Amino acid sequence: MKTRNIAGQIMGQLEAFEGSKAAMDTTPLLIVRGKSRKKIQPEELGPTISQIMKNLGAKELDMFSDETADIITIMDEQIRSQVDIQGETDIYGIYRLKESFENMNCHADYGMGLLDDIAIFIVLWKDKSGIGPLFVELVVSSMET
Repeated sequence: MKTRNIAGQIMGQLEAFEGSKAAMDTTPLLIVRGKSRKKIQPEELGPTISQIMKNLGAKELDMFSDETADIITIMDEQIRSQVDIQGETDIYGIYRLKESFENMNCHADYGMGLLDDIAIFIVLWKDKSGIGPLFVELVVSSMET
């Protein structure tokens, strides 16, 4: 239930709670997608993620650290326990995420945080045209074994 509480707080801060949907909801892992009503400029995506982590009291992690790679591996295992995914775990795929969004003509940013034993991964993206909403994808995962 702690994952749901944290996800609710984050989606609330982003004004993305209404209409949001769980893409995966298991005991250790919750993935939520939504649209934010906030008008956030592209250069503010990263700082917005940092502020959310700060508001939660979460430690913001370096996306290129060994600790983050280990957390991404755990999240991947949690997802693979529920969904049949072909191929090996590719922790570097997450690092290519921003480039993929930019290739689709979107501004994007992401961040990872740790709040006690809960890992938080936030992705924000929006069309470069400025038209349309700010999209949110959130992964909240229990690191307890």
